[in-house]
Parts: sequence; structure tokens; C-alpha cells
Amino acid sequence: MAEFAAEQRGRLGGVRTFRRGFGGDTANFIVAAARMGARCGYVTRLGDDEFGRAFLLLWAQEGVDTRHVIVEPGARTGVYFISRHDGGHDFTYYRGDSAASRLRPKDLAPAYLAGTKVLHTSGITQAISGTARAAAAEAVRIVRNAGGAVSYDVNLRPRLWPVESAHPVIEESLAGATLAFLSEEDAALLYPGADAPEVLRRVLDRGPRIAVLKRGGLGCAVAASTGERYELPAWPVEVVDTTGAGDAFAGAFVAAWLGGAGLEDAGRFANAVGALTATGLGAVAPIPTREQVVQFIRERQARA
Repeated sequence: MAEFAAEQRGRLGGVRTFRRGFGGDTANFIVAAARMGARCGYVTRLGDDEFGRAFLLLWAQEGVDTRHVIVEPGARTGVYFISRHDGGHDFTYYRGDSAASRLRPKDLAPAYLAGTKVLHTSGITQAISGTARAAAAEAVRIVRNAGGAVSYDVNLRPRLWPVESAHPVIEESLAGATLAFLSEEDAALLYPGADAPEVLRRVLDRGPRIAVLKRGGLGCAVAASTGERYELPAWPVEVVDTTGAGDAFAGAFVAAWLGGAGLEDAGRFANAVGALTATGLGAVAPIPTREQVVQFIRERQARA
């Protein structure tokens, strides 16, 4: 979705100026992974409009392969607004019947997907429409049958679908995932009253090899089916806007894991990416490069 982030604090109706950017959880993920050095491609539908063309330009600049992005004539790219105020921040979406929500299984290129090392999808992709949910399921099937890994971010949004409807779909998706990400908000909706170790245990019991609980300002907790367990603190920063920070975290974690990092190192690295993303306005613009992350970690370790 095209993003409009309020430059002043206050409710949306009182804000005068906005900074235009880019959003969408899997889109944020893929930019983060690309900036961390992973070789990336994206599969989606865009509207044949100025916002759709801006996305294609962004992905070209980031080195993201867009050969299987469908530009749909007459369709429109979704839009959302971010407002920040004393109570936190609010999102206002205009994405009903957007091009992305019209993604269908027949839009997929099986040979392309079969060649990927990791497919990433999310609960938001599943929630925006039945056809997008079916496309995600088919993509997972193709990649798993070809021996690839699947990364899945729960990203449960009750405004998009009721928890009781989402829960069985999410549980089935976790069963098909290699790496599973969820936030504390997701965990509270899926497993009320469970602490971090219990949440990770329940996720791993579904079948993933790796489970990651994103804890925002507290960092993250990582667990593996091998018995590895890590609770990794956040890197302190001055937070401006947390939009997209969890998506950037997941993209960085997968990129580091693909690059051969152990789970502890991948978690620490991803914590740094999430922290740096929260120091700027909007979802994509503040995502750092790999070089910036390395420098940030070196400086913080030197101080310590």
C-alpha cells in the first residue's frame, strides 16, 4: 500500500501534512531482506496507477526481482494513513478491492517459486481476501514440495478477520512453516495468558523448526525444535515510529539465517534492524542498510 505518514502529532483529521512512503507487511519484509544482502523477488498485484509505478521503481532500486508482479489495468493500489498521538499511533486503511487483494493462485509461476530458498508470507496476506489466502497456500505447497523453506509471520489483525476465523488458518499455516514469527499482540490473541516460553513451545508444537516472538522494546525470544532457546534484549534507541519495525526485523532475521548466522546472532542482528527502523518515520524509508546495522552494533558494543 502507498503510505501517508503524518508529519505532525495529532489525530488524523487535524493533521495538515504527510510524508508519502511505502507499506504492506510482506513488502516491508522484502525491502529489509534485500537491504541486508539477500537476493529477493516479490509476487503480488499492483494497480496500474502512480502508486503502483512508484512501487516498481522502489523495488528496482532495491534490487528486488519484479518479473512476477502483475500490474492490473484499471485496478488501484491500496493506501493507508498513519497518525501519531499521545495514545500511540493509528492506521486508517483504504484498501478494499485493491489490486493486491485480487491475487489468485493462477497468478503464481510454479517454476519460479520452486527455485526459491525461502518463501515468506503472512496472516495479512491471508486476511485481505479469500483468493489471496488461496494463493498463499498454493505458494507454500509449491515451495515445500520443491524442498524450500517457508517463513510465516502471524500478523493477526482482528480488524481484517475475526480471531475465531483466523485461528484455525494460522494454526494450519504454522504447521507448514519452517520459521514462524509472531508479536506479543499476536500471542495474546492466540494464546491468552501464556508467557513467552509457553508461546514458543506451543508454536513449535505445530511443526516449525524455528519460532520467534517479537517483543518490541523488550527485544525478542527465539526457540528451535533442537532445544535452543534465547531471550535477546532490544537495542535502546529513541523511538519515532514503530510502523514496519516488526516486518523489518523478520526480513533481517531470515536474511541473516540464510547467510549462515546462528539463531542467537540472527536475533541480535534483527533486533538492531528493528530498532533502527523505529528511529524514523514510516515503514520503509528508515529501514537501514546492512552496513549501517554493522556500524550501529560495533558502536554499541564499543560503548558497552
